[in-house]
Amino acid sequence: MMRQYELVERVQAYNPNADENLLNKAYVYAMQKHGSQKRASGDPYFNHPLEVAAILTELKLDDASIAVGLLHDTIEDTDATRAEIDQLFGSEIGAIVDGLTKIDRLNLVSREEAQAENLRKLLLAISQDVRVLLVKLADRLHNMRTLQYMPPEKRTRIAQETMDIYAPLAGRMGMQDMRNELEDISFKILQPDHYTAITERLNEMQAEYRETISTISTELSERLAAEGITARVKARVKSPYSIFSKIERKSIALEQLSDMIGFRVIVNSIEECYHTVGVVHTKWKVVPGRFKDYISVPKHNDYQSIHTTIVGPGRQRAELQIRTEEMDRIAEFGIAAHALYKDGASADMGRIEIESQAYGSLRQTIGHLTQGLSTEDFVEYTKLELFQDQVFCFTPRGRLIALPRGATPIDFAYALHTDIGDTCVGAKINGAILPLVTQLRSGDEVEIIRDQNHMPPSNWIGIAATGKARAAIRRAVRHAAAQRAFALGEHVLKMMLEREGVMLDDSEAKALAEALGSPSKRDLLIAVGEGKVGSEPLAAELARIKGLRKRRRKLDLPVADTADGWFALRATDLFRFRVPGGQRSGTRAKAALAQLDFHMPVTISGEGVVPGDRLVGILQPDAPMLVYPIHSDALIDLHDSDVAWVDVRWNLSGKEDLYPTVISMESVNRPGSLAQISSAIAACDANINNLVMRMISPDFHQMIFEIEVRDLAQLTDVLATLKRSPGLSSVQRAGMREASMISTLEWDGNIDRRNDDD
Repeated sequence: MMRQYELVERVQAYNPNADENLLNKAYVYAMQKHGSQKRASGDPYFNHPLEVAAILTELKLDDASIAVGLLHDTIEDTDATRAEIDQLFGSEIGAIVDGLTKIDRLNLVSREEAQAENLRKLLLAISQDVRVLLVKLADRLHNMRTLQYMPPEKRTRIAQETMDIYAPLAGRMGMQDMRNELEDISFKILQPDHYTAITERLNEMQAEYRETISTISTELSERLAAEGITARVKARVKSPYSIFSKIERKSIALEQLSDMIGFRVIVNSIEECYHTVGVVHTKWKVVPGRFKDYISVPKHNDYQSIHTTIVGPGRQRAELQIRTEEMDRIAEFGIAAHALYKDGASADMGRIEIESQAYGSLRQTIGHLTQGLSTEDFVEYTKLELFQDQVFCFTPRGRLIALPRGATPIDFAYALHTDIGDTCVGAKINGAILPLVTQLRSGDEVEIIRDQNHMPPSNWIGIAATGKARAAIRRAVRHAAAQRAFALGEHVLKMMLEREGVMLDDSEAKALAEALGSPSKRDLLIAVGEGKVGSEPLAAELARIKGLRKRRRKLDLPVADTADGWFALRATDLFRFRVPGGQRSGTRAKAALAQLDFHMPVTISGEGVVPGDRLVGILQPDAPMLVYPIHSDALIDLHDSDVAWVDVRWNLSGKEDLYPTVISMESVNRPGSLAQISSAIAACDANINNLVMRMISPDFHQMIFEIEVRDLAQLTDVLATLKRSPGLSSVQRAGMREASMISTLEWDGNIDRRNDDD
């Protein structure tokens, strides 16, 4: 166990003005609080915070961070309190310790709500103070180093959690050495066979190419010195997990990797970096396509270096990383390289955010992720947004946009602005119009094509690769669905008010909404449009608020009267009917009404009806009742006919059937148009029964589809999605003439049995 004075000396070695009293007090306080507590290994528990503090000294952090490393478990695992920490060590240290204490153990193998909330707390704490992240990573690193003492099941869970969250976070902050160690320990536990095979091969290669490594190092140093470049050359071997992930990603054999052995060439200036490239490319042959300039375009974690791969002695490939001393320090310590505090000063958060693009970007990303995102989506979107390799693309004006590998023009559009993403209908990539599913590559120039009337379809969620894009698409889809439901609910209420000849003021509307369990009139209408509030409860509550009396009409019919004057058509069990006042008095109409009873068969009009449609029944003597939707063009021809008009309602309690209906549209005559329409209908979870196509001009087809939907809301979703699809026009429900081109939809007694002669 490290002694108290040894810890102080380690801090003073890089910060001579360290607050010795603070470090001593934190050491003694933590040791006393943890007392006789033991770890799984049997060691005193205090050994853990002491080792965490030691790791932080290797990162050369300020005394406050070292003190937090000593104290980080006191509030969670002892009787220490936040108030006590604030009093003894100050509110700055108390806030960081408290931020760490609020972070519960994560288990990201599952995505339950509590675990998502824990991750949200972690990221929020990190966004407030970068030292929360640094102490948390040091804490996790020491836990991983001692993981062999944990039970196997717990060991696997912690290793997976580290691989999913903590190692990528270290990489995002540019702390590559810490990331490599976290990944390698996790890899060894999760896939021991692969780990053993790779490490054995690495050991063999180091022995096999020891002379080659020495030759390249010597020749590099001598050649650069002859050019007046003072350089430090050091060889390194790629980590086992990075080798494994590259093998998996590229589907290649271990022997095909060209950068298992690499060299870092450290020079004094950026100019010497590019001079060194010229010297190297003159001395050795280079591998085409293996040159990358991360000095001109740094990585998202502030990493800068020039990479090139040469064919060295013995035709052995070797990767060279050429950088300055400052770049090397950032490559090793990442965000910690910006957190070197002098004279014991506290963290200057503004300076860190300015100097570290990685931390500034992380804080901005956390801001996007922690606002308006449901907990069930949070973990998925966080991993998409934070922990993927990146590609760099450009706008036509040269603006650089960093995106995760696998991103599409949809992600690019949302990275520019949410409104641009919502109205995106196409993209030009390097001047050519390409599909929105095209995966972008570094260096691509992307121009977004927009349509202000367009809204993103729900199937874009499966195309987008960034959390920001997926969240925005889901919000837009939910908003569009709410708007459709609101319009439908508003229509239902308007018809009720017109039928009763009354109006509803604001106070009455609020009372109506509250009576039906909605906070506002808008929420009520959305609920009505979504079918969560039925029209009958709405009508009953409206009658109560407006003081309306229920009108009942006695009919000379062989059916029992019901409480609200409606009668069940029991033969079909789908509809109920009543005869309203003011019925026309034609002879045939009277004769038809005289035959009306609950055993009467029902025929559905050709264009089909779906739950949510307002229905009208037409009666003629010695004929089934013919049910039309209120919008049917056939009702125009029947307006002056001597037939009985009957008010019909759906009777769907407990039923969850699919209902056929017919839609029509005009489509541009081009390959793939039918597939596009089919995909749009399928994306709305609707089913296609039949279709008819006819050419109306050389460039356009008329398409008539018979589809199955659950209700009017789903049908409205299908029509709205098709209207947003490029190349389609005149999208609407079919009229009788168009519907007759498909078939006549008839039922007799059961919605699931169609009257087919064949």
